[in-house]
Amino acid sequence: MEHPKPKLIVMSGLPGCGKSTLARPLAREFSASLLSVDPIESAMLVAGLPKSFETGYAAYLVAETLASELLGLGLSVVVDAVNAEEEGKALWRRLAERYGVTLVVIEMKLADVGLHRARVEARVRGLPGFSEVSWERVEVRRKASTSWREPSLTLDAVNPPAENLKQAIQHIRAA
Repeated sequence: MEHPKPKLIVMSGLPGCGKSTLARPLAREFSASLLSVDPIESAMLVAGLPKSFETGYAAYLVAETLASELLGLGLSVVVDAVNAEEEGKALWRRLAERYGVTLVVIEMKLADVGLHRARVEARVRGLPGFSEVSWERVEVRRKASTSWREPSLTLDAVNPPAENLKQAIQHIRAA
């Protein structure tokens, strides 16, 4: 039985714009492992590490290490992370190159700024040791964001999740 070639599917976008909402059903659809950076960082905080730039960066590195192991086994991976800055983007780019797999980038946006702010301010995920991001922090991340060099599918979370899921599935299958 021939297995499809694994893909590295990277969700990208500011906090509160719907990455996780889409990442979970995509992982199910493609029988892919889901690696989400925030729960990884949450585990580090529960272990007693102080929240800092370093714990956030380390969470990306843990996700990269796990993704490397999974891709090495021939399994597809969905990464759920902000990926705002070039450093995060380069991490996934290098990983895809190392394994010779297709890097599929899906950027989530929320064009309605008022709705985005309301979602961020109301969000409670219950991650132990992890405090939810403030709208001010989202704005800082927005200003620091860089564009992907790779072609990507951009979806707007004002659209129904089922519509975004359908578009993402089509995009991934075509990649």
